[in-house]
Amino acid sequence: MLLKGEQLAAHLEGALKRLYVVYGDAPLLVLEAADAIRAAARAHGYADREILTVLPGFDWGTLAAATGNLSLFGSKTLVDLRIPGGKPGKEGSAALAEHCARMHPESLLLITLPELDWKEEKAAWFTALRTAGVVLKLDAPSLAELPGWIAGRLARQRREAEEEGLRFMAERVEGNLLAAHQEIQKLTLLYPVGKLTSAQIRDAVLNVARYRVDDLREALVAGDLARLARTLEGLRQEGEAPPLVLWAMAEEIRALARLKAGLQRGGAPESLFRELHIWGVRQGQMRRAATAIRGKNLQAALKQAALLDRASKGLSGGSGNVWEGFLRLGLTLWEGAEGRKASAGRRAAPGFSS
Repeated sequence: MLLKGEQLAAHLEGALKRLYVVYGDAPLLVLEAADAIRAAARAHGYADREILTVLPGFDWGTLAAATGNLSLFGSKTLVDLRIPGGKPGKEGSAALAEHCARMHPESLLLITLPELDWKEEKAAWFTALRTAGVVLKLDAPSLAELPGWIAGRLARQRREAEEEGLRFMAERVEGNLLAAHQEIQKLTLLYPVGKLTSAQIRDAVLNVARYRVDDLREALVAGDLARLARTLEGLRQEGEAPPLVLWAMAEEIRALARLKAGLQRGGAPESLFRELHIWGVRQGQMRRAATAIRGKNLQAALKQAALLDRASKGLSGGSGNVWEGFLRLGLTLWEGAEGRKASAGRRAAPGFSS
């Protein structure tokens, strides 16, 4: 049974299942969901709790012992199984499948996992868990969703904020949900119940964003040049290797060029997506970008990327900062194109001069 994060509270008001699996790329949300399940278990009489952490050499026989044996006083038991590596291995897979087939009526098993790739989500052991119990996948909200998420968290504290302030805060905590939570707690300590102004948020919120190469790809394909500039600056400050940054940008540009050429030849989008390994929501994003960007811009960007490749490896004697070159690459790609989200990218360029 699959359950969304926002459905958990209502679910826990009813009868509990005997198996819960919580995982995702947002440790804060995973922790909060696991805490909520543990609290509900205590309220339903699961007085005993045993914590098992799967580390190298873990004896999977302890799982069967923990979930199959009652205490001397007959108390119901919550078994808190943590798999920080995300993969139980052959022995663990068998043990989990066996547990799903023979769950003890007086025990509740809570399994917490990190983010899983699609192969693990389709593995037999995970399928068995999903069939036998309740599975919650908790991923961090995207930048577009983050202002709404922050507003919801503030509402729990009887605070609200202007849209401008929410956007400002989202940009500062992007990719760092734990920091977002901490900044919200700080705002509730600094200011009374009621409406927070954008000025108050700006005064209080630190720039604690954490940037990933995937964020760079998203900004480039969306034509969001302001976000592209912020992400490049964040990656530069965090010490990301320039060749990796260029590889990510060049891969997107090459894919866009091939997609645009294929569409212009009358190729079926579905076939082109399969050929280029473009899946899910990225299909719509890439198709919109390929339609909006001019063909000559794509060719110019590819040539520029080749020059930057030499510069990023220290093989070019040309002047200029390679990070500025990455920003210019994005500007070249979207010059004069429809669908470009911001023109702030040019104004952001001086931030790369260091």
